[in-house]
Amino acid sequence: MSDTAPAPPLLSIADFLADPVEAADFPALTLRWRNNRSAREIGLDGLSDDQWLKHFGRFHALPGNLPQPLALRYHGHQFQHYNPDIGDGRGFLFAQVRDEAGRLIDLGTKGSGQTPYSRQGDGRLTLKGAMREILATEMLEALGVPTSRTFSVIETHEALQRGDEPSPTRSAVLVRQSHGHIRFGSFQRLAALEDAPAMHRLIDYALAHYGDWANAPATMEPAARLLNVVVERMARLSASYMVAGFVHGVLNTDNMNISGESFDYGPWRFAPGWIGSFTAAYFDHNGLYAFGRQPQAIYWNCGQLAVALRLVSESAPLVAALERFGDLFLNALAAQFCWRLGVRQIDAVADRAFIQAAEAYLIAQKDQPGSIDAFFHAHRGGHDLDGLAAQGTEGAALAALLADRAMPRDNWFADNPPETMLIDEVESLWSAIDTRDDWQPLTDKVKLIRAMGAQLSAQSPSPAVVP
Repeated sequence: MSDTAPAPPLLSIADFLADPVEAADFPALTLRWRNNRSAREIGLDGLSDDQWLKHFGRFHALPGNLPQPLALRYHGHQFQHYNPDIGDGRGFLFAQVRDEAGRLIDLGTKGSGQTPYSRQGDGRLTLKGAMREILATEMLEALGVPTSRTFSVIETHEALQRGDEPSPTRSAVLVRQSHGHIRFGSFQRLAALEDAPAMHRLIDYALAHYGDWANAPATMEPAARLLNVVVERMARLSASYMVAGFVHGVLNTDNMNISGESFDYGPWRFAPGWIGSFTAAYFDHNGLYAFGRQPQAIYWNCGQLAVALRLVSESAPLVAALERFGDLFLNALAAQFCWRLGVRQIDAVADRAFIQAAEAYLIAQKDQPGSIDAFFHAHRGGHDLDGLAAQGTEGAALAALLADRAMPRDNWFADNPPETMLIDEVESLWSAIDTRDDWQPLTDKVKLIRAMGAQLSAQSPSPAVVP
């Protein structure tokens, strides 16, 4: 990046959206994860490891970029209870860059130190948490889920105390790459403050910088235009979670991004089977964010964004945007399901009948750990319909519906076992790092995940990918 690069766009609204902060001064830095694939896309692959540590461990500003990190202000519903006392408490927006297509990319942090919104937290991140975020983002990207990427992980050599894992434990600072850093909670905060001028500016900023708005005509008033596209994106995200068998764990409104990307991976899990009640967070006592309830939770969050936008908009166009969610979700579910299975779509009625049959089959197989991944792997392209038909009434019904959708099967799926990311493997990968400082199993796993992702996307890009 040159010293004469244009000022980062967020500076135009930083006066009401964020606070300048300082990064923590860490005792020492060891580079553990450098995402060179991502770095190439945003022109940062030429950095030496020393320069990488300087920018993404000490957080010296990139040339021509934000002069100082910005901690964003926001409110949010946490487990559907409104909380005005939150914001970026252990992270900040560090830089804004452009990718090869000219799209704005935000580089934000996790574990970079305390901010005005840290409350009683230490502002730090455990190394295990950082490793888990690498695994989550890599697996989800491969499975076609719109997600942030883990750009950098640097061990910071502090001993952290945590109540939910053995302590003291190792520390890290993480940089995530995403197409946007603006959360639903930023709009909720402005609505709570009744700051209509700032709300208009935030909406205009979002429309100017974050994604393709072609599906919402420019003649539509700005708040409704924003909400229509966000609803589309969140319906795709909901569907992609289900098809990936993924449970985020903490789908609060402050963890919703207007870009429609999943991010902030804490107590995530991949479900061992198609179990609607499966939860990822030990503190989700009522199953609010259980596997099968995620679409409902995300829709509810879209409703809270609509409530916030009501500050500057009439209700009718916002309600109309929300009412699109159900059909958008079902259409996205069919598209994503057929993409991962590598079969043809037919039409809305037939596709929905097919999805119902597939869900019935997966529910019947739910007690077999890894059954979701095994199904998509074994029957990709409509392969082995005889074997599927032999697996009970549900298998026979699904095989009959798959017969007309079959397509050539990728050789990779014939020659390799299915890739999974169940909790036992996650813990095993961490154990290698924790006990032997052995990062090779993690490196090997990421290579396998990326190979699977390359094969899945070879047929066509995932319908859930952020434009």
